[in-house]
Amino acid sequence: MIYVPIFLADGFEEVEAFVPADLLRRAGAEVALVSVNGQEYVTGSHGIIVKADYPIERVDRAAMSCVVLPGGAKGTELLRESSRVKSLIRSAVENGLYVAAICAAPSVLGEMGLLDGRRFACYPGFEKEIPEGIRTGKKLEHDDIFITAEGMGVAFEFGFRLVEVLFGSRRAEEIREQVRY
Repeated sequence: MIYVPIFLADGFEEVEAFVPADLLRRAGAEVALVSVNGQEYVTGSHGIIVKADYPIERVDRAAMSCVVLPGGAKGTELLRESSRVKSLIRSAVENGLYVAAICAAPSVLGEMGLLDGRRFACYPGFEKEIPEGIRTGKKLEHDDIFITAEGMGVAFEFGFRLVEVLFGSRRAEEIREQVRY
């Protein structure tokens, strides 16, 4: 089973969470929209209210295949403040699992020192929070277990890269064809 928690904090960028969630579910992953705020509902950066699958306390650390952090300035700030989010990221890294972050969210990884010496992509302006990383200017970067992307406009490429690394390139191509991408 491929199990992927996607961390939702109030102010998250909706497309950056929903597109990867949709593509991963189509591929066959068990995707959990996880509330970081301890509440049943999470409000996105554009006022879309989402019912989370469950709170972060219920994430099955041992079953994780990957973790995903959507961006959004306020959402990223709240992810950065969450000791539980950081603990789950550390667990993923220690176990060699993929850690994916888009838009402002790579700054959480940067603050943790996880992108030091690594290639990364992020929303312009957030690279200053990752001073030891290597911002290449590409819209999507994949360096070892870290997958990062610039923002909402790259959400499909970001999601397809996750499908590819977790299910293989053939499955990613099937999903691309299925959704007419």
